[in-house]
Amino acid sequence: MPPALLALTLAAFAIGTTEFVIVGLIPTIAADLGITLPSAGLLVSLYALSVAVSAPLLTALTGKVPRKPLLLGLMALFTVGNLIAWQAPGYSTLITARVLTGLAHGVFFSVGSIIATGLVPREKAASAIATMFSGMTVAFVTSIPLGTFIGQRFGWPATFLAVSAFGLLALLGAWAFVPKSIAHTPPAPLPRQMRVLLQPRLLLVYAMTAVGYGGSLIAFTFLAPILQDIAGFTPEMVGVVLLAYGVSVAVGNVWGGRLADRQGAVSALKTIFLLLAAVLLVLTFTAPHKWLVVLTVLAWGAVAFGNVPALQVYVVQQAEKVAPDAVDVAAGFNIAAFNIGVAGGSWAGSLVVGQLGLAHTPWIAALVTLGAFGLTVLSGRLDDGGVPVLRPAEA
Repeated sequence: MPPALLALTLAAFAIGTTEFVIVGLIPTIAADLGITLPSAGLLVSLYALSVAVSAPLLTALTGKVPRKPLLLGLMALFTVGNLIAWQAPGYSTLITARVLTGLAHGVFFSVGSIIATGLVPREKAASAIATMFSGMTVAFVTSIPLGTFIGQRFGWPATFLAVSAFGLLALLGAWAFVPKSIAHTPPAPLPRQMRVLLQPRLLLVYAMTAVGYGGSLIAFTFLAPILQDIAGFTPEMVGVVLLAYGVSVAVGNVWGGRLADRQGAVSALKTIFLLLAAVLLVLTFTAPHKWLVVLTVLAWGAVAFGNVPALQVYVVQQAEKVAPDAVDVAAGFNIAAFNIGVAGGSWAGSLVVGQLGLAHTPWIAALVTLGAFGLTVLSGRLDDGGVPVLRPAEA
């Protein structure tokens, strides 16, 4: 692994940790600051909203900034935001700190994806993105028990201090190893960059991302209750299973990137979405059985986020065809689509639990994932010229 790619992976881990660590701290923060649980929950949703808004917009506005200085600035902003959260005297300051770190998150992954692909040969692009995103996917699971442990032992502010230390390490790594000269296409004027939202092919990829990534969240949001209330695991064992899931996710993320390199993005996505839908359907039946559900969860982790590198590579490939002067912004909108998927999947899972019950989340997640498979098939046929498509008139 190139040292620069390792620095990007560490940065992705730090950013992923600050996004998800808050989940395990919500009760503690609510009690300490004297606010309600729904108010504490806004620390999650406002962060996701700032990511969704900032990813495309700030990527466009910073298009003329050289890539390495931009990356260093983003990691500095991220570190400062977490230091503010560490010293936050009240709820409003903590909200401000979360929004600041969310701004860094959105631009980092759109720009970082481009930098990662520039560090390796073109045929290794998906693997490079998979490596970078493996930091995010490991953080997705490990940050909750890690943050909860630190918060309970040393207070919730200490968690943000620990995250800021990760950010500082990533900043130093990027400063030391990321090349000064990174290929950078001069950006088009902002209005032309925003026209990526008028490109049907890119909108289709964003739909694939939101539906495919969000479908799994319908069940994952409630994985801990499934393991505890349906399978009968103790809270301590639930943590162990979640950590095992995180290891499986890291392996699956790398596998997904290599699959995309070998087969191409569309072929890899079709395989991954079908496997993911199958595993989620199986979970419906194995959930009550401890050993079977553990095996299913491990299989789930192996395919759950294997679609991430292929989706990010695919949106860049499409943007190079239909919006070559706004590739970074197109990648930024895909990061927004990931976060829309997270929010939408969690919201849909809450509806399922409230209306039908916890046990129904896996099979409904499988159906939604099949929808992403259908969108991928359609996009592949459009690539092959098998389906006519109307293109917006050129300016």
